[in-house]
Amino acid sequence: MKVEMPSIDFSFSMKCVKTVLLVLICFMFHDESYGMHSGPELDASAVSSVPEPQSRSVADRIRFAYDLDFEMNFDNREFSYSDIFPSYTIIGARMTPALGVSVDQRNGTRHRLMAGIDVMKDFGRSETVKNADTLYSGTSGNLDLFGEILIYYNLRSRIGKTDFSLTAGIFPRRFALGEYSPAFISDSFRWYDNNLEGLLLQFRRPASYFEVGCDWLGMAGKESRERFIIFSSGKGRMGRIITLGYSGYMYHFAGSTAAPGVVDNILLNPYVDFDFSGLVPLQMLHVSAGWLQALQNDRKLVHEYVAPGGVELVAGIGKWNAGITNRFYYGRNLMPYYNTVGTGGDIYAADLYFGDPFYRLRDMDGWHCYDRLEVFYAPRLSDYVDLKVAAVLHFSGGYAGWQQMVTVHFNLQELLSHLKER
Repeated sequence: MKVEMPSIDFSFSMKCVKTVLLVLICFMFHDESYGMHSGPELDASAVSSVPEPQSRSVADRIRFAYDLDFEMNFDNREFSYSDIFPSYTIIGARMTPALGVSVDQRNGTRHRLMAGIDVMKDFGRSETVKNADTLYSGTSGNLDLFGEILIYYNLRSRIGKTDFSLTAGIFPRRFALGEYSPAFISDSFRWYDNNLEGLLLQFRRPASYFEVGCDWLGMAGKESRERFIIFSSGKGRMGRIITLGYSGYMYHFAGSTAAPGVVDNILLNPYVDFDFSGLVPLQMLHVSAGWLQALQNDRKLVHEYVAPGGVELVAGIGKWNAGITNRFYYGRNLMPYYNTVGTGGDIYAADLYFGDPFYRLRDMDGWHCYDRLEVFYAPRLSDYVDLKVAAVLHFSGGYAGWQQMVTVHFNLQELLSHLKER
């Protein structure tokens, strides 16, 4: 006899799980003592009934840990003079609360096991048309604001003069501190793909910093591609003025059952930076020169590597929290396969390239220029709240358009660190 099993709406179940997790996080944030002390305070009667410990136990070093990050992003893009970029506006807010446990060892090593959720809303976006009947109804899609669940482990330790950190799991992209050109990752990609899924190793010394990580972007399947990226960045001071650095990634863009093939996408950027801010009464005065080198191979359709590249110069000057930064690239199109139709019938486009599309240089052959000029004001509101207002002008074969940007960023860990130092 065949028994009919009741159908389960797994998408609804996942939304319920995310909702419960968010409620638990908010409940834990209600008692701030967990973040500042190793345990709850006891009154005199309770103390008298508890025997005094002879020495500090392991349990005394286990405490609740939490993190909270908020960001609002306004990015209005007017590119009526460009055939590369459409004009549109990115505006929204994101909050990423997380809680867990922290264990401190006697040798200074700290372990953290955290769970949280990424909550993001594009302002004005809704699955239904807002009217008097649906504006406050349960069908407005608010549960869809709960995005990825965060689960990660973090280890921090000091080895000699080296501060070492290991993070594994699903965690915010902001944990990676390396410096990457917009040719690697665009503002819009950074906003909409806020988390890394994989591993991040970081090494910090008095005069240098290095990181290497892996972000797993797709799992192989009938329609989905196996995709992962290995990235690294580092820099070291060679004196008072000179800093040598690099950044790079290797992106493995494999095929699916329906679209076989593999594309290798490698991008490297060694550079040298000259910082003169310590010699003049300015907050920022620097010039850097680097080389962007791509190596790409469509193993199914091309069968050989192409190697476009070019020089990138960056200069910046700033005073009183205001400044100007100019980024100039002269070279060849770094995204030669952008409009290539793959074996599945779709163009590669943004699935293969995460960088700013202006580095396509209007899909022209030969050597061409792209210039990005940013004027910004970033007043210092506090140690844990960042505000930035900027205008970004783009020039590619002439004036291409501009962006007006406003970002507000609050980080709880910065606040807690500030309170502990007082």
